[in-house]
Amino acid sequence: MVKDAKDRAQSLNVAYIGGGSRGWAWGFMMDLAMDPSMCGTVRLYDIDRSAAERNEIIGNKISAHKDAVSRWHYEVSDSLEAALRGADFVVISILPGTFDEMRSDVHLPERVGVWQPVGDTVGAGGFMRAMRTIPMYVNIAEAIRDYAPDAWVINYTNPMSLCVRTLYEVFPQIKAFGCCHEVFGTQKLLCAMLDKEYDIKGVTRQDLYTTVTGINHFTWLTTASYKGIDLMPLYAEFADKYYETGFDEGGDTNWMNSSFSCAQRVKFDLFRRYGAIAAAGDRHLAEFTAPWYTLNPETVREWKFGLTTVDWRVADLAHRLERSDNLISGKEELVLKPSGEEGHLLLKAVLGLGDLVSNVNVPNRGQIPNLPLGSVVETNAMFGRDRIEPVFAGAIPSNILPLVARHIYNQENTLRAALTCDRKLGFSTFMNDPQLAAVSVKDGQKLFDDMLENQRKYLPKKWFD
Repeated sequence: MVKDAKDRAQSLNVAYIGGGSRGWAWGFMMDLAMDPSMCGTVRLYDIDRSAAERNEIIGNKISAHKDAVSRWHYEVSDSLEAALRGADFVVISILPGTFDEMRSDVHLPERVGVWQPVGDTVGAGGFMRAMRTIPMYVNIAEAIRDYAPDAWVINYTNPMSLCVRTLYEVFPQIKAFGCCHEVFGTQKLLCAMLDKEYDIKGVTRQDLYTTVTGINHFTWLTTASYKGIDLMPLYAEFADKYYETGFDEGGDTNWMNSSFSCAQRVKFDLFRRYGAIAAAGDRHLAEFTAPWYTLNPETVREWKFGLTTVDWRVADLAHRLERSDNLISGKEELVLKPSGEEGHLLLKAVLGLGDLVSNVNVPNRGQIPNLPLGSVVETNAMFGRDRIEPVFAGAIPSNILPLVARHIYNQENTLRAALTCDRKLGFSTFMNDPQLAAVSVKDGQKLFDDMLENQRKYLPKKWFD
């Protein structure tokens, strides 16, 4: 008997690979618990078994919460194979390596004057993170191919584009897509603009129509409207008004005391330069251009965003581990609230419980016709029963195309270098990033060699033969 969508949704098997930085995992668990249309089993697998065991306890506490309307059972799997067998969905959210490797990614380039606000997608840090992430994703893709070939796969790990690209390189028939909330933040900025500048109240990001194009963390809105109102000329006025001072959306944090907040000045500058709305956080956008915004820490402060240090990340993890202990012991009360992410909604859509349009990272099948086919791009897509149909975004504007295309080709060469352990290709790709434009070949070679050495325990031995 063929099950209909509602029947399928009542006995789902989800394989969750990684700890999801714990905080993200808990948000996903809460979203599932608050949605009555789905239930099932989540099998947790992490190379750090203790992280999975903590999530098992917290997940089952969330599911048993008095406000939960859907029951899920969380259990730890002893192997990747055990987690994947029979899975309907696979969620991947891993930290590739440790903070030691991340410290090298983010801070070692500072010795040659390269300052990275994030260091996980492009630039010297993004390249090295990719070198150790791609082999892990080769293994994950092979395991999905062998044990869960029909599962839908959601990736949340950075570097997003290269993670998704690797999955398809190893297993071309995989049904994988990458999710990122950066576009949501820019859509919310447009809502704040309508509220504060034009007294149009109560608009949510879901009320907007936007054309999304580009690549992850360097995404652009080439059209934006609300109930037939063209928002592009309004945003032009908005960007001019707040270009110097920046824009404060309000709330409990601002760019001066948060590693993630910004005053939107980079967005405004990019709009004034190129005429499209840059749709990611300023700290990400700043890494894709020449070092206009990251020349040194003083320049970063002038543009009113922050450098996310690894020391901050270490302290943040300690805080999350303490919170994990408190949630497990009952010292902190569990309060169910939506995460603001769309992962569970996308699961529902591909099950057939209502179509949904959202931005997504998938291989280019022509949705951006002037970027290479097969490269991973970010556009809107229609999610429906057993399908994802990318929405045609049109050609990237000709003045933006060289910025984006450079990174597309760098990412393709990064993948080749990682798969073949080609040191020569790796170095030329490393140096082709715009953030390293002012670094001499001699200094760049020493930096590349030292950073690669710092990844040694995660890389194939062929790199060092």
